[in-house]
Amino acid sequence: MEYKDYYKMLGVSRNASQDEIKHAYRKLARKYHPDVSKERNAEQRFKEIGEAYEVLKDTQKRSAYDNLGANWQAGEQFRPPPGWNVNVDFGGNGFRNSGVDFSDFFESLFGERQSQRTHRRSFHTQGQDQQAKVMITLEEAYQGTTRAIQVQVPEINTRRQRIMKTRTLNVKIPKGITEGQKIRLSGQGSAGMGNGRNGDLYLEMKFQPHRLYRVDGKDIYLTLPITPWEAALGETLTIPTLGGKVDIKIPANSQSGQKLRLKGRGFQEQPPGDHYVELQIVTPKANTEAARAFYHRMAQELPLNPRADMN
Repeated sequence: MEYKDYYKMLGVSRNASQDEIKHAYRKLARKYHPDVSKERNAEQRFKEIGEAYEVLKDTQKRSAYDNLGANWQAGEQFRPPPGWNVNVDFGGNGFRNSGVDFSDFFESLFGERQSQRTHRRSFHTQGQDQQAKVMITLEEAYQGTTRAIQVQVPEINTRRQRIMKTRTLNVKIPKGITEGQKIRLSGQGSAGMGNGRNGDLYLEMKFQPHRLYRVDGKDIYLTLPITPWEAALGETLTIPTLGGKVDIKIPANSQSGQKLRLKGRGFQEQPPGDHYVELQIVTPKANTEAARAFYHRMAQELPLNPRADMN
């Protein structure tokens, strides 16, 4: 059977209030009523908007419909998800069948027609999983930490309006977590219906930009400025890493762009990543007569054509 996008049928957003849904229905019902409408397919459209309204006007049916998720497309082939136990009590809040022929999609979710069965039933379905992104620093990711995270989940308030409820959770971020990894919090997603369990919450880690480091998977990169004489003669320098300061030996005759590897000093997965140091030679400015004279002497005593291979 085909999936029915009831929100699209009424021309409202998934966050529309009950009043907005009622207003949209009344406007469309006047436009497509078969007794007065001159629109093509008016009767079919009238049935569709009537079915959509039967679901969205009722908070229980609407919540159950929303728990299917927002990733379905109108017309897509649909089957009720596993565990969907549709046993709805139509008493009081159920639909009234006044000659309306509801679709197979509606019947698959909300049971047989009122005209055929009127016995009381209850229903249970699992809550929808939720996704959220969490921004953390590289230091927090490298060392691990506990963060207070605020997330929003949908619910229907006492005024029958769809709102987003803010929830604060203390989340343990494990040491060495990498960007894009997800933490699963069981039962912290949308609430289930009846005896259905709550959905899960998945937190995807995103790294804040860092003034010194950049990250590629498990590996960490640092651009290290050095002087021409440090590059030419070699030197041992103390540099920062996320795990603390370390000494690194700059080989003699090093060049800009050359990479040095600190094995195993990246993110501590199994196996751990590496920490790469990319050398960047910084040339002193020739802003005095003495400096310019020194550079002229270098050009004479150390002749070099770095573009020889370009000829």
